Amino acid sequence: METQLVGMLPDALLIDLPEIDAQHEEIFCRIEALKAACFGSGPAPLEDFRSLLDYLKYHFASEERIAQQTGINFSAHAQVHRENMQVLRKAFSDVLDGSRDVHSFLRYAEYWFERHITVEDKPFAASVREVRLNFAAVSPQVAPSF
Repeated sequence: METQLVGMLPDALLIDLPEIDAQHEEIFCRIEALKAACFGSGPAPLEDFRSLLDYLKYHFASEERIAQQTGINFSAHAQVHRENMQVLRKAFSDVLDGSRDVHSFLRYAEYWFERHITVEDKPFAASVREVRLNFAAVSPQVAPSF
């Protein structure tokens, strides 16, 4: 699958798994679009916030699929994803009921993903690359399905 990055992610946040890098960029593009849409006094595009949460769920499932395909123990990482989705859903609920500002929701989401990529996704990506390299070394004539 060919992926195209538009330059939203700084090099420091690239993990060298093209599918995941493209998804990370999409997440940050969506956050930036929401920031722009919420700037000023206009109403927040609530459907776009829901779409962001749906995309995060899709992204987390992609990482879990890659881990399963490569045989990497992903249980702790998956727990981090589940906890984050709970926090983001709660924060969005707070936005809906007026007890949280949309900008604080977006700042939290952006910061959490930057930290998550650095702390959890980079080591995960290194493990995936190692498994793929080892598989290629053992079976050079067989193309891996992951």
